[in-house]
Amino acid sequence: MTNCGPNSESCCASIEVPGETYYRTYDGVVNGIGLQLAADGGPTGEGDPATVSGYRLDKYLVTVGRFRQFVNAVLPDGSDGGLGWLPAESSGIHTHLNGGLGLVNSGPKSAEGGVEYETGWDAVDWNNTTDVDPTDSNLACESGFDTWTTSPGTQENLPINCVNWYEAYAFCIWDGGFLPSEAEWEYVAAGGSQQLEYPWGSASPGITCPGSGCQYAIYFCNYPNGAFSSSACTGVANIAPVGTATLGAGYWGQLDMAGELWEWNLDWYANYVDPCVDCAYLTQASYQVMRGGDFNDPPSILPPPNRYYGTPSTRVRVTGFRCGRSP
Repeated sequence: MTNCGPNSESCCASIEVPGETYYRTYDGVVNGIGLQLAADGGPTGEGDPATVSGYRLDKYLVTVGRFRQFVNAVLPDGSDGGLGWLPAESSGIHTHLNGGLGLVNSGPKSAEGGVEYETGWDAVDWNNTTDVDPTDSNLACESGFDTWTTSPGTQENLPINCVNWYEAYAFCIWDGGFLPSEAEWEYVAAGGSQQLEYPWGSASPGITCPGSGCQYAIYFCNYPNGAFSSSACTGVANIAPVGTATLGAGYWGQLDMAGELWEWNLDWYANYVDPCVDCAYLTQASYQVMRGGDFNDPPSILPPPNRYYGTPSTRVRVTGFRCGRSP
């Protein structure tokens, strides 16, 4: 797909991000829900340091058009009657880290103790139609808000939603990358040690659309008519083509890092473990991490430190994803 964003560039564009240390918690985040800004807008309350090595993060959320090619590979006969391509055991690891072993597990360790690394895709438990099953019916999870269409049409450049965590992970493997860790994702949204108020900086996201509002972020049902109320969303028309909010570009150029759709991360949802050096919480818990906010959320959700979660099988209208890649 080669027609994303205002310049009709490749929808697969991926941007290199240099490594650095930053703080995952700043400006008074309380349990990952509310953000109290410092009087001068600068970072305060910094905590939970993390070091992220250089990698590449896709510029755009995965679109319907890109996901359609994945579906054609996984479901060659158009149904779940027989699965085609599926990830190999232990694929999807950050092989550029720790001599190919990947991310360090920051969660509780096994009885043997010691350092544990990323184990990657579990082909034994996940290569089935319970976990990976991107059928037309499953991708139609909320009537009127589904971006998927049964055949190519006018929604190919919308971000794919109604995708569960397993399918997001599998797509990134199929596409030659990996699902980014929570620390990696927030690092890009925060501009690394810049610790930005929003991915684009400190400018208010605005209250008019068309106009400044939807040029920074797609949120609070502001697209396309500036409704600004979580109850004003009427359907898929409130979800913008990827890259619409051009003024919302992050420090390194990624778009839609706030609003549009929540994005699946690799980690299980848990309290931060300090310090974190190329780490992810990989010990199974109840929920997987989501970051970024969505088209229905109020502006208080847009700052980078905010966190959310869902079970890995969750399919909802407000969740999509993007992929990371080796540098």
